[in-house]
Amino acid sequence: MLMKEFFCPTLRELPAEAEVISQQLMLRAGMIRKVAAGIYSYLPLGYRVMKKLETIIREELDKAGAQELLMPVLHPAELWKESGRWAEYGPELVRLKDRKEREFCLGPTHEEIITFLVRHELKSYKDLPLNFYQIQTKMRDEIRPRFGVMRAREFTMKDAYSFHASRESLDECYEKMYHAYCNIFNRCDLDYRVVEADTGPIGGSDSHEFMVTADTGEDQVLYCGDCEYAANIEKASARVKVKEMPVKPKKEMLYTPDIKTIAQLAEYLSVPEEHTIKTLIYRGEKGEYMALLRGNDQINEVKLKNALQENEIEMVVDDSLERPMGFVGPVDQKGFKIISDNLVMKMDWGITGANEKDYHLTGVIPGQDFKPQIIADIRLTQSGDGCPHCSNPLRTARGIEVGHIFKLGTKYSQAMKAFFIDADGKERPFIMGCYGIGVGRTVAAAIEQNHDDMGIVWPWPLAPFQVIVLSLGASDEINNVAENIYKELWNIDVETLWDNRKERPGVKFNDADLLGIPLRITVGKFAKEGKIEIKERASGKTEIVNIHQVVQWVNQFRKRKGE
Repeated sequence: MLMKEFFCPTLRELPAEAEVISQQLMLRAGMIRKVAAGIYSYLPLGYRVMKKLETIIREELDKAGAQELLMPVLHPAELWKESGRWAEYGPELVRLKDRKEREFCLGPTHEEIITFLVRHELKSYKDLPLNFYQIQTKMRDEIRPRFGVMRAREFTMKDAYSFHASRESLDECYEKMYHAYCNIFNRCDLDYRVVEADTGPIGGSDSHEFMVTADTGEDQVLYCGDCEYAANIEKASARVKVKEMPVKPKKEMLYTPDIKTIAQLAEYLSVPEEHTIKTLIYRGEKGEYMALLRGNDQINEVKLKNALQENEIEMVVDDSLERPMGFVGPVDQKGFKIISDNLVMKMDWGITGANEKDYHLTGVIPGQDFKPQIIADIRLTQSGDGCPHCSNPLRTARGIEVGHIFKLGTKYSQAMKAFFIDADGKERPFIMGCYGIGVGRTVAAAIEQNHDDMGIVWPWPLAPFQVIVLSLGASDEINNVAENIYKELWNIDVETLWDNRKERPGVKFNDADLLGIPLRITVGKFAKEGKIEIKERASGKTEIVNIHQVVQWVNQFRKRKGE
């Protein structure tokens, strides 16, 4: 491709709208242009990277036995009503009506459509297992689109869905897809972690996220440096030893005027915060809840919501319940369903609100003075907590979620009456798995992980071009040498961009660095001596090479990259 014919509108100034490095560099390098909030056009350079990633994805999923198809973006509302998600999914679901007032949505994901397809086409256990995938546009009306293509309203996603007659078959497929995902991200030369994750609105049981590590990542990951345990903070658990407490004081009311926070209470009574029991009030669709934690712990609302089996919950922070907020406690409490963190139940005793303004109760014994209806892990796991596998301290890192795999079970097949006949002639719901990769997010994550002050530093497998040839000067000799190198490299299938523009050398060097192409070949002052300069973008190393050895040099470099 000739640079003077290639549409690549680079920018010198930092775009005001750009919040993170990947967004800045994708705009500056002419990869994307904004159409509206969370909606982008991919320009030729950006689209080439997308296609590189899609090719890697297709190759690995085909090896894993998945079959590619393509499903519609427009979904009939009745299918989403069958699954129950029309009401549950919330405002992110883009809803519309056609000219006949029939309700539709723009697909944020395709569980309903694939289940609808399979229930009409597959009837016997002999047809199973099957695994289908697509690479297609998705729509989610994000409340706050940000970070460019990393949190967009319209985006490209690879989603796959598997169907099985048994849990064992699902486990086998899940393992295959797990390794296929590892192969994909390994081939992209990305540094990533596989972490346990919450299933979110997709539903199901086991779930793993593939996180590209980056300082700008939205997600926090807790991991063990001594074993393989890693989990998203929403899912992470820990081994925490509850310290032995001093001799239990007698149960009595304590006057605590104007004390409304745990920190204030601990200071006022000269006790550690872990001797207190924090009480939080929540509302859900099914009722009102009292959540209990040790005073030094924080609530994990994802864990809480899952334990309560509520789609949405909201903390009550005012006096609308006509209770003395700041002095609420679980003793002799009525009207609430009490859910306690399991560490509270290991406390010898604690200090709680007395349900009377300006008073707290001391000497309260969990399980004796109050009995929760639910006991679960609802605390936010923190760095330094013990690993749930080996007890060594957990560490924290930030990551960008680029892939997510789920064991859906029968959540959708049962709701949508998608059944098959088993070997005994009985009707049973399909057992399903679900596997997603954010294509645009992965490209952005690769930039977050591979850049410097000058621009993008593409890993070889994702680079839009592998070599850029710069011709410095207008002489026929320089142009002829550059053209010959350009053609010879294309002849051995090395994707090469020739910057033959009539621009100053500084402009060409800056654009080459900004675009991040792995190898830069400069044809200039050494051409008369039969030599050119090759520079590696990642390392910055330069080498003077004989013109007749350029193709061999590049080919050897490519082999070292494993292509």
